[in-house]
Amino acid sequence: MEIRLGTTQTAGMANDSCRYRQGYFCAPVQGGIFVNILAQIFQVLFVLFFAPLLKGIMDRFKARGMRRVGPPILQPYRNLYKWFHKELLWNTETTAIRSIAPVVYFSAPLIVALLIPVLTTFPLPLAFMADMLGGGMILGAAGLVLLLASADTGSPFTSIAVSRVRFIGTLAEPLTLAALFTAAAVGGATIPYVVNQVFGGAALLTPSHGLLIVAWILLILAEAGRLPVDNPDSSQELSLIDPNRTFEATGTDLALFEWGGWMKFTVLGIILVNVLATPWGLAGSLAPTAIGLAALATAAKLTVLGMVVVLVELSFAKLRLLRIAEYLSVSVAVAALAALAIAIS
Repeated sequence: MEIRLGTTQTAGMANDSCRYRQGYFCAPVQGGIFVNILAQIFQVLFVLFFAPLLKGIMDRFKARGMRRVGPPILQPYRNLYKWFHKELLWNTETTAIRSIAPVVYFSAPLIVALLIPVLTTFPLPLAFMADMLGGGMILGAAGLVLLLASADTGSPFTSIAVSRVRFIGTLAEPLTLAALFTAAAVGGATIPYVVNQVFGGAALLTPSHGLLIVAWILLILAEAGRLPVDNPDSSQELSLIDPNRTFEATGTDLALFEWGGWMKFTVLGIILVNVLATPWGLAGSLAPTAIGLAALATAAKLTVLGMVVVLVELSFAKLRLLRIAEYLSVSVAVAALAALAIAIS
């Protein structure tokens, strides 16, 4: 059986044959539907369990860069275990949104992991549920649910976080759309697997491709709340942005919020390393050896990306709140230049 993805097709269209090669990306479904589902599950599990490890590697590397010993690499797993075993406390005045927000925020990156090439170069059965824009909307909806839950607590610190996140979002959201549409224009499609194949087969790094990579890195820094936008390691509540959103969360809710944030960073990083920047090293078949090597390659690329992000954090001070708008304006301009480079090429 073969699956056909079109540059103009909507997600979900498939055919038993691949009659028209030009303009379409054809990939065989190997080993039967059961093996494909197992590969899809392993892909989700990779994101689920590697995200805390990536967080631990980045924290350790950052501490070493600051001439400190730092926490153990496995500390995020210990934190999750501690949070899951702590008492869950709720404000009695909160509404139902407070109870569903942790599950929604935790689940969104896992759903996006079904749509992107985490380990394979060819699409798996559920990769047709949505395209890149749909994946961005899923992550955006999860962030909105978290903001609603934060505002629902009534805490002054979460209220500060909500107002600041919405201020940043006025430019971060256009940046996300610009980066996604530019990637679709460069790759000639909105399906991540098609864009992956286009960039993987490119002989040289074009100006539009290079600008797109820079814009996506700037987007990751903004969406993940890293420096120079925010400092997730600070303990000063009045200066925090992203961490203040979960200021009132405890126990299982805090674990799901934190784990979901780590997975969101991992998913955005996978889009960068496996779709836009370095779309190689992925499995071309469902053989266990190929899948294992692809997992190691993706883990290595994400680790390098995490170290680059840490080096940026160590090299820049946190911007003042109003200066963040200038940073995001530059990011939008870079994405616009990438789109302009496509138009004139």
